[in-house]
Amino acid sequence: MRKRKIFRVVRISLLIYGVVGIALFYLQDYIILRPVVLPPGYKFTFDIPFREVNIPVDDKSTLNLVQFLPADPTPRGIVLYFHGNRTNITRYARFAPFFTRSGYEVWMMDYPGYGKSTGKFTEETVYKWSMAVYKLARSRFPAGKIVIYGKSLGTGAAAQLAAVRNCQYLLLETPYYSLPAVIGFYAPLMPVNRLIRSKFPTYEYLPKVTDPVVIFHGTGDWVVPYSNAKKLLPFLKKNDELITLAGGTHNNLFDFPAVGAKIDSLLR
Repeated sequence: MRKRKIFRVVRISLLIYGVVGIALFYLQDYIILRPVVLPPGYKFTFDIPFREVNIPVDDKSTLNLVQFLPADPTPRGIVLYFHGNRTNITRYARFAPFFTRSGYEVWMMDYPGYGKSTGKFTEETVYKWSMAVYKLARSRFPAGKIVIYGKSLGTGAAAQLAAVRNCQYLLLETPYYSLPAVIGFYAPLMPVNRLIRSKFPTYEYLPKVTDPVVIFHGTGDWVVPYSNAKKLLPFLKKNDELITLAGGTHNNLFDFPAVGAKIDSLLR
């Protein structure tokens, strides 16, 4: 009787394991990506001056980019801001003033399938689009006047770009070790490296970044756990920084004065 119960428990456990694995594989885009599509004729309304740029990438996709402008007509540089996994540019526009107040333009692109950008989201496409935006920025400023900023999902793209192109700073807000590492935190028994298509291996890119790196992460972050940031420490250079915000969560780090003060000190 006892053996039958054990066998039943094992069978149920394997069934649950299989269902979770199948769900992760087929529903990963829904789990990881939360885009909100905007119609082509949608008119952005923001509280600060901006320009909208649409860049045809190929016959099937268009990159939508919003450039937030500082009050000074002669900007000091450009912040390339790679946003998180939710919604689109409209969710992250409120962070632009933390950079424009120092005289920098802030360029936010929407990933394929987000906002008014069209095309299919893939890791390689994000890298390709990030490079296109960087080259556009370089047509106006030298590398030493370009800041690469990544938030959450965007930290992988930002780190990859900084690994292959120079910049003034690489700033990472709530970064992950890799996307499979984040999923693996919540599903520790799953073969996440095989299941998750988009890897965004930040840990592989950081050792190739020659410019200064600053990381912001909160200890109360349960979207990308703080342990992910700590795992990146061995890949930082001697003078790179991990700024820990005690009690900070995934979306409230700019409520901490230390974050704005650090950005001000870097850009001014």
